[in-house]
Amino acid sequence: MGKKKPRPRRSFTPEFKAEIVELCRRGDRTIGQVARDFDLTETAVRLWVNQAQVDAGEKNGLTSAERDGLALLRRENRRLREDVEASSEPQLSSRRRPGERPPVHRGGEKRRSQHQKSL
Repeated sequence: MGKKKPRPRRSFTPEFKAEIVELCRRGDRTIGQVARDFDLTETAVRLWVNQAQVDAGEKNGLTSAERDGLALLRRENRRLREDVEASSEPQLSSRRRPGERPPVHRGGEKRRSQHQKSL
């Protein structure tokens, strides 16, 4: 027995999904039959039917509009987190190892020793 090839991901218009859901709701064919007739996965058709029931208020859950809004908020949240992480990273030039002392400018010592010699 050979393995099935994974099916390429396809996208469908909201109108097409609505037509498939309507065919399933009529009741003259099962979800499995509708899926086979249109070369769709039964899982996808079942999800479309369930989402249509939620959108119509027949079932509890997030409506399509709420799902879209949540996805938008999650993308924005991810972008903001990335911005905060990028701005809180120290600059490479100012990095020191823990316990390392900052460099001391010793330019004044040379001038002092020259001043003392002239005295």
